[in-house]
Amino acid sequence: MVFDLELIKKLYAELPMKVMAARNLVGHPLTMAEKILYAHSFTPANRIYQRGKDYVDFAPDRVAMQDATAQMALLQFDTCGRKNVAVPSTVHCDHLIQAKVGAKIDLDTAIDINREVYDFLASISNKYGIGFWKPGAGIIHQVVLENYAFPGGMMIGTDSHTPNAGGLGMIAIGVGGADAVDVMAGLPWELKMPKLIGVKLTGKMSGWTSAKDIILWVAGQLTVKGGTGAIVEYFGEGADSISCTGKATICNMGAEIGATCSLFTYDDRMAGYLKATGRAEVAQLADGVRDHLRPDPEVYSNPAKYYDQVLELNLSELEPHVNGPFTPDLATPISKMAEAVAANGWPDAVEVALIGSCTNSSYEDISRSASIAAQAKTKGLKTASEFTITPGSEVVRYTIEKDGYLKTFDEIGGVVLANACGPCIGQWARHIDDPTRKNTIVTSFNRNFAKRNDGLASTHAFVASPEIVTAYAIAGRLSFNPLKDKLTNANGEQVMLDEPKGFELPPNGFSVEDAGYLAPAADGTGVQVVVKSDSTRLQLLEPFTPWEGTDLKGLRLLIRVKGKCTTDHISMAGPWLKYRGHLDNISNNMLIGAINSYNMQTDSVKNALTGGYGPVPATAREYKAAGIGSVVIGDENYGEGSSREHAAMEPRHLGVRVILVKSFARIHETNLKKQGMLGVTFADKEDYEKVQEDDVIDIIGLTEFAPGKQLTMVLHHADGKSDKIKLNHTYNQQQIEWFKAGSALNLIRKQFANA
Repeated sequence: MVFDLELIKKLYAELPMKVMAARNLVGHPLTMAEKILYAHSFTPANRIYQRGKDYVDFAPDRVAMQDATAQMALLQFDTCGRKNVAVPSTVHCDHLIQAKVGAKIDLDTAIDINREVYDFLASISNKYGIGFWKPGAGIIHQVVLENYAFPGGMMIGTDSHTPNAGGLGMIAIGVGGADAVDVMAGLPWELKMPKLIGVKLTGKMSGWTSAKDIILWVAGQLTVKGGTGAIVEYFGEGADSISCTGKATICNMGAEIGATCSLFTYDDRMAGYLKATGRAEVAQLADGVRDHLRPDPEVYSNPAKYYDQVLELNLSELEPHVNGPFTPDLATPISKMAEAVAANGWPDAVEVALIGSCTNSSYEDISRSASIAAQAKTKGLKTASEFTITPGSEVVRYTIEKDGYLKTFDEIGGVVLANACGPCIGQWARHIDDPTRKNTIVTSFNRNFAKRNDGLASTHAFVASPEIVTAYAIAGRLSFNPLKDKLTNANGEQVMLDEPKGFELPPNGFSVEDAGYLAPAADGTGVQVVVKSDSTRLQLLEPFTPWEGTDLKGLRLLIRVKGKCTTDHISMAGPWLKYRGHLDNISNNMLIGAINSYNMQTDSVKNALTGGYGPVPATAREYKAAGIGSVVIGDENYGEGSSREHAAMEPRHLGVRVILVKSFARIHETNLKKQGMLGVTFADKEDYEKVQEDDVIDIIGLTEFAPGKQLTMVLHHADGKSDKIKLNHTYNQQQIEWFKAGSALNLIRKQFANA
């Protein structure tokens, strides 16, 4: 089945004229990203969009939501007054399945304990014309790549790794649920025109090096915030040599450098993947506009002229990398790992090796990893670590079982998990004797923040390619280098692992009995969506209160966060995922992972009403009950990581009025604005130190709130002295209206109510 074929035909038919118009408008040759962006302007562009400055209204082709974020997105959409979604949209049930025993048992357990949520998502999808992918169908990004992504398209998804679809030449951007509501409601979607980072790839990979190593290298170059506000576009003959799913791996993990999205230009590898996944018509259509799905020739010849920043990498010289622990941008070449392990005191024993996830679960990944696993048997080796395998979709799982790879993993003790996110997002019942013991795990996932995978601060998580992770499973040592080190087999012989071998696409084609898709009703007006009033999992939303029209005075400090504060610190996943559809219940995890700079503890802040210390959420609730607004102070790149809007909705729900930080991650800043929150930054970052624990805080200038105009914070200290500090913001006029209305959704409701 080819989804959205008429939509794709229309887009490609109009693309040549739209690209020509954009080229004439800007007056210079275009990158691929520029072609797609200008072609998806909500109204035809009549001026040049300034990168990094101008907010632009776009018209994405589709929306994708995973089950954890879809709950809040659809609860919001349910209140906006539309009868149907305006663009093709899907829900994918992949986040609520905990990895514990094995695929079948874990899936059956998840279906049982999450039945209320799955029934809600299925019924509300049916009501509003949304495609529904059942639990077990696969991870959202792999399913999107197999079914929906197409070159030159634009989509948004309520998951930070939505850019995975860039592997098929699509601009695909992770957003919060409120952004998804805009697009599903047929409204323009606003985004600041991204800057462009070009990555020129030359040469060709060989041996142990894989596509994962490219993004691990790039992360080391750009850091976790180096891609903020930018699209990373890969091009060159090296890019054309990478498989489509390898390209997707690179784009997927681009979220870890803060990039708006990442993108590869259309080529024969993409065409081959489209054909292999039953979309030959799309490949044929794309071939017909091929020149418009690649940068103009002048861009290739002089990239520095057309990108804001250019990196260049010779793939022939790239070696495998291992990134971590605790941050995905600490990149170490495999040849330097033994030295780094010793120098840093990282635990050398690899206790668990995990491959799969949305980042690395393609047929190519599995077949190359299986070629290494097979050597354990033929060369008399055993796995020294626990070893798990997570297929990305039922299509991949069924095909690799048919082709014998699951048996290969089983023969060396590998455990196949459900087609779901599992340990990658903390949905993992980790088996460990002492949770406080320093230990090492290695994954082929994308994110490795502290506590991310197993909830344990003691776990040192490293990220590598599936091939390297499989080698680690066999060797059991982080200091092991499969390119040169030998292992001792059961007979006492010294043996080496051979280079991985695999297949870009299955030689006998993809197969599946039930992919797991449920089409929505042609007319869903009679479908009833039920949310029980006493449910602990789902809660209908009440509109947030509009701004009172005055400056904010008498606020109290809730917490001054020290250091890295990701969305996992603000709103943890793992066991909290079950409350993603219940705002009040999930708000009990707000900022419990953040470090309070005054006592260097987590979930322990001073309560100005009692003078004692207590949990962050409980303290916020006391302030709210007393009619006192609160303030959160943060460090650099605040809100790094996931797209989860719960990290913005929870403080809004608990009475936080202001989030003031040194700098924001892109998605989180947007989510705060959408929920009517005031998200601002220090004009002078040193002013962070002026904030004292007992301060009473005023925000001055809101009655004259305007784009580009600073606000003032007055800190009334306990000793009677005060400090005035200047605050910057990035609100445009539309976003200021969201703030005044109490949320963007409040404006949408009003718009449809008056229609």
